[in-house]
Amino acid sequence: MIINIILSLQGIGTAHDPLGIKAISKLYGFVRKITVQTCSITVRSDIDRKPDCNGPGSTCYDPRFIDGDGIVFYFHGKSNEHFSLVSETNLQINGRFIGHRPAGRTRDFTWIQVLGILFNSHSFSLEAIKATTWNNEVDHLKFSYNGEDLIVPEGALSSWYSPEKDVKVERVTNKNSVIVTLKDSAEIMVNVVPVTKEDDKIHNYKVPSDDCFAHLEVQFRFFALSGVAMPVVSGEDKYRTTELLSANCLTCLYSPENSSNQQMTSMTEYLTLDCTRGASTGYGIVCKK
Repeated sequence: MIINIILSLQGIGTAHDPLGIKAISKLYGFVRKITVQTCSITVRSDIDRKPDCNGPGSTCYDPRFIDGDGIVFYFHGKSNEHFSLVSETNLQINGRFIGHRPAGRTRDFTWIQVLGILFNSHSFSLEAIKATTWNNEVDHLKFSYNGEDLIVPEGALSSWYSPEKDVKVERVTNKNSVIVTLKDSAEIMVNVVPVTKEDDKIHNYKVPSDDCFAHLEVQFRFFALSGVAMPVVSGEDKYRTTELLSANCLTCLYSPENSSNQQMTSMTEYLTLDCTRGASTGYGIVCKK
């Protein structure tokens, strides 16, 4: 949703924010464009910058993947283990799964709690912090870069850049929603949500009272890929990694040497995840029918 508005800025601006941009962003969301001469402001809704769990490239729920053709896949994984979601010679994206297994069930219900990214010989992680109960007024996101914790100040439009400017984290709302941009490679929209009482009732998760299972809703968009396809069928053992920031699974392609020395071949088509066209032409998301 794009909203175009013309308004008087009198009374909105301050000495530190003469155009009132911060004040307007709190009311309408992300300020996309400002034309000072006409006081014309184009405002973009927060909704457009959060994961669309019914859109291509999304990874939501327990967990459910939707490929570039809109076909739904599920990958169960296992609680407290790590799995490769995307693997390229110079890009690796892993997920740490959390889960719960009610009595009498043979496998875990699982959700993605953390993303671990290896990119340009650097590492980045984004985590949903465990919580007993959910509070919208608390930020449940935690970040790290090259093994060091980093702080992204709360507030819409707040952002952080890596020293090389090849990784950007931007808050979409004051708390719990960000976009991670990997320069010339990918955009990852992330939202933190709990397992709600409604979800629990519908799916019979039987979650305990001391954990709301805060987890990530994610939507991937790729700007360029090396063109190397990764098989996406068969068992979870092929995609398991020993650590969050590791690329040692049986099907992983990432190599730090390639990441630092090889430039990615740009593709003119704007890509989202696609894992439906057989075992040899998917773009790397772990899926399972």
